[in-house]
Amino acid sequence: MTILDKIMDTKRQEITAYEESYPAIEQFPDKPKLVDTLRNGRGVISEIKRASPSKGAIRMEVDVVEQGLKYEGAGAAAISVLTDEQYFKGSIEDLKKVARAVSVPVLCKDFMVSEIQIERAKAAGATIILLIVAALTDEELERLFRYAESLDLEILVEVHDAEEMQKAVALGAQLIGVNNRNLKTFEVSLERTAELAGQFPFGSGSVLISESGMNDTADAHRAYELGAQGVLVGEALMRSEDPASWIRRATGQEASQ
Repeated sequence: MTILDKIMDTKRQEITAYEESYPAIEQFPDKPKLVDTLRNGRGVISEIKRASPSKGAIRMEVDVVEQGLKYEGAGAAAISVLTDEQYFKGSIEDLKKVARAVSVPVLCKDFMVSEIQIERAKAAGATIILLIVAALTDEELERLFRYAESLDLEILVEVHDAEEMQKAVALGAQLIGVNNRNLKTFEVSLERTAELAGQFPFGSGSVLISESGMNDTADAHRAYELGAQGVLVGEALMRSEDPASWIRRATGQEASQ
């Protein structure tokens, strides 16, 4: 059983308890659409990530509001918040705290298998949800995509190969993310973005996002050169002593040292 298989099995068990822990619906600051931001220029989707299955603890003690405000102040295009508890040590409360504090789009980064997860994400202030093609059947992918659309959420559709890219395009996804991390082995290579950029429908209005493997700003710039309008960066920002400067260098606001 792969790491992805284990995570998805856990998710399907967790959703049975979600109705009892449903976040109260409240008002959050208005936020623009991420797709509009990225159509107008390159951007960094900056992630709050306490831990991961492959790296273990990264920064467990992070103040998510403080981190989110640093990201926003540096010009992050959006903020991604890991909400998986067992494998990434996040929470829906982390998402809610960040969504209350910032005015940029907020991505609920989790492994979605059910409509109730999407409802919880929206109730906690998310404006974007993630759907991973490799983790879902074609029927599940279509159903959850349309459901998120009906709630006026943006959907980041994550792909790993050419077949999955075709599925994302067929859905009409506006945000398509190439995960440079193989979710079965957790190995990372930017060559995944290089390969799939050649099959991306540039000019269609959809935007390409390169996810994972951004060890430094040079990696982010390489992803942009390959055609990505956005990069999703987690661990590098969480380990950085100055994440704001990292974001500014990646987006050309500040010269790289």
